[in-house]
Parts: sequence; C-alpha cells; structure tokens
Amino acid sequence: MSLHIESSGAGADLVLLHGWAMHSGVWSGIRDGLAHHFRLHLVDLPGHGFSLADTRGTLERMVEMVADILPASCMVCGWSLGGQVAIELALREPARVQKLALVSTTPCFVRRKDWRWGMDAATLQLFMRNLKRDYATTLNRFLTLQVSGSDDDAAVLAQLRESFFQRGLPDEAALHTGLQILLTSDLRGRLGNVTQQTLLLHGENDVITGPGAAKWMHRQLQNSALIMFPRCGHAPFLSYPDQFVASMVQLFHNSVK
Repeated sequence: MSLHIESSGAGADLVLLHGWAMHSGVWSGIRDGLAHHFRLHLVDLPGHGFSLADTRGTLERMVEMVADILPASCMVCGWSLGGQVAIELALREPARVQKLALVSTTPCFVRRKDWRWGMDAATLQLFMRNLKRDYATTLNRFLTLQVSGSDDDAAVLAQLRESFFQRGLPDEAALHTGLQILLTSDLRGRLGNVTQQTLLLHGENDVITGPGAAKWMHRQLQNSALIMFPRCGHAPFLSYPDQFVASMVQLFHNSVK
C-alpha cells in the first residue's frame, strides 16, 4: 500500500509530514513559499487525507511506509506526531535524510515521573473515549487546543478548520492508532543518536507539546538550533508563515549553528 503524496516546486527535496488527525493540506499556507526554493513532497500519513489506513498501525510501520516513498536525498520536516516520524526516519535512513526540521515536536507526548513536559495520559485517554461518543465535537476541541496561546487564535483556527475538512474526515481507526502512538512512544533515549543538522521550531505558548520539550531536545541533539515563536501555540507555520519559510531556507543553505 502506497501513501498519497503531492509533489511541486523545484530544487532540493523537502518532505513535509503533518500531525495527528490532519493531512498534508494543512501546509497550504506555506506551500507556495516553500515551492520557490524546494521540490516539495507533501505526504498524507496512513488513514489521513487520501492515504488508506494500515491495519498494523504502529509508529514503526508508519515510518516504514514513509521510508518507501522518501527521495534519495532530502530534508524532512515533521509537525507534532509527524516530527516523531521524522526523528525515526533520520535514525533509520541517515544517508537519505540530510537535514531535519522538527515543528512543535516532542520525544514523549505523555507526562511521566522523569518527564514533566508532556500531557497527562488521562487527557489523551479521554480523547480516545470521546472519539467513540462524539467524533465531531472531540476533533473540534482538538483543533481549538492547537491554537491555544496564539495571539491570532481565531485566524489560525479558521485556517485549521478549512484545511481539515478538505479531504473528508480521517479514518476513525487511524485516529485511535495515532493516539495510541502518542500515549506510548518515547524517543528520549534515542534522540542523541540523531546526527543530522536539526532545526527546532516551537511556539512559546504551545499547550500540546510544551516549549520545555523543545529546549530539552535542543540540549540533547548533537547539531541543532532552536527558534521559539512568541505568542504562538502549536502551529507556528500558520501563525508565522513568512518566518517559517525563511527558517527552512536558511536550514538548507547554512549550518544551523
């Protein structure tokens, strides 16, 4: 089974991976800007957008499927859950993944005894239960949570809602699979093995993946830079599109240090 992928632009290959419950249409606000500089590959993860769901439904399987369509040499940019896929790709395919951009990403979504920058597991478990009870309302609450902390929250929420419904609702089983990945994945122990230049882009007011997680990642990664966007929630590429595109171009042309 192949994933749905849309390619445009010319230049170095740049693969964009969206977050949970979304699809690659979420990048529409920066797509044209990036296409001036890159050959873009916008991927719908399994069960999202136009990609069919995969019954095996694990992070490892998701990474395997994206690896199957990965260009021979590319930059990979992942947002939220897509960032975890990007990390695993960088570890699995170091010859193909040349540079890495992690947007509102965390190595561990759930708060643990030794990890204070995650969400309560009970919150994610409640999302899982509510998906079965009231699918539409639960997803709407999730979209609202993503813009929390943004100065332009109404405008960003409007953009998210508009792109969200462009490809129909995501597969319900895929949503549960994604939540299970968020509940269980913990990449902290492997993050230090990432050797690629890595750019971390994070909103200062992100309530889904706290800014402390980005700062921790910056300390652990061998070669990284951190950009914190002020008065910004979980979607900095929507709140700061021009700055986001400029940051990606700079990552390609220069060292991140």
